[in-house]
Amino acid sequence: MSTLTAFFAKAWVRRVTVVVIAALAVILPLVLPAFANQTIARIGVFAVAVLGLNVVMGYTGQVSLGQIFFLGLGAYVTAYGVTQGWNIVLVFVLSLVIPGVVGLLVALAAARLGGLAIAMVTIALPIVGVPLAKRLEDFTGGSQGLSANFSKAPAWSTLYDDQWQLYIVLLIGGIVFLLTRSLVRGKYGRAFAIVRGNEAVAGSMGVSPYRYKVLAFTVASIIGGVSGFLYMVVVQYTSPETMSFGHSITLLASMVIGGAASIFGSVLGGAYYVLVPQLTNIIDPNLTALLQGAILLVVLFVLPGGLVSLPRAIDRLSSRVHRSATPTTRVPAIGASPATRADAAAVEHQIPSPATTASDPAAKRPPTERQGQA
Repeated sequence: MSTLTAFFAKAWVRRVTVVVIAALAVILPLVLPAFANQTIARIGVFAVAVLGLNVVMGYTGQVSLGQIFFLGLGAYVTAYGVTQGWNIVLVFVLSLVIPGVVGLLVALAAARLGGLAIAMVTIALPIVGVPLAKRLEDFTGGSQGLSANFSKAPAWSTLYDDQWQLYIVLLIGGIVFLLTRSLVRGKYGRAFAIVRGNEAVAGSMGVSPYRYKVLAFTVASIIGGVSGFLYMVVVQYTSPETMSFGHSITLLASMVIGGAASIFGSVLGGAYYVLVPQLTNIIDPNLTALLQGAILLVVLFVLPGGLVSLPRAIDRLSSRVHRSATPTTRVPAIGASPATRADAAAVEHQIPSPATTASDPAAKRPPTERQGQA
């Protein structure tokens, strides 16, 4: 355990951290400019999406390349419900339930598969979802997409729209993160870890790999639906492009760079999803894909555990530097002769050894005589 990890493992440090984060969540939206609030809100949206992918891939070890489909599905359900004038609470519930049911049906069919087979099934979700969204014009708006402006700040709040939207993202996203943290740190999380490690061992221990794969995929689908609802809160527009396969790959890269099987790594993954494309576009829009690929390769080589493993990497590096800078004392072998051990002790304590005294007549003389000779 690194020094930094051990520090944050202390109970009082965790409590202080929670209080500080809660205070920042309340204060920052009030003092930050509109662009910063909108950027943080978008990071929160995709952090929730990466969290769902982390449940199914990071914690359970399944290959899923279709998480973006559930974000898009949740966004479409939200947009359609708002345009039909449904109650916003009902819309929110449906944005969770419908992706969860679809995810459950897919999981029931695909969870018995493994490796490339389940990867092919999940790849089909965004590939089929895009043309399906274009054809169902009565529900999705076709290629034009749907707009839903329902997240304006109410008059009684005295807040600006960007502040109100950020508070919604922080509240709902925070609850999702806390619930997911409880899930993966409890008995279900331990079962996920066993299934990820070895399915045969899991079966021998009474842990059904099929059951927990279905559970993880369904939970990830529900979390994807939540991120779709939050996406409409912030962006207020969705189209078939929202669930494209390219975005699915970017979401997967965000999870890897942030850190697999890590709650905080999901937040870092959301930040990567939003901020890195903006930075690469500033450098050169024509090199966006190349720069993002280079960043991914660098992180994988330097930090295989993702950005969340940076404190541990720094601690290991500092330990190596400290060991290399500390002088080492040679310890004689157990089978060394008495003279060899005496010589080693003499070198360590800067005194003449018995072996040296026996071979040097001057070493036998009193100290005054040796000083006189000098």
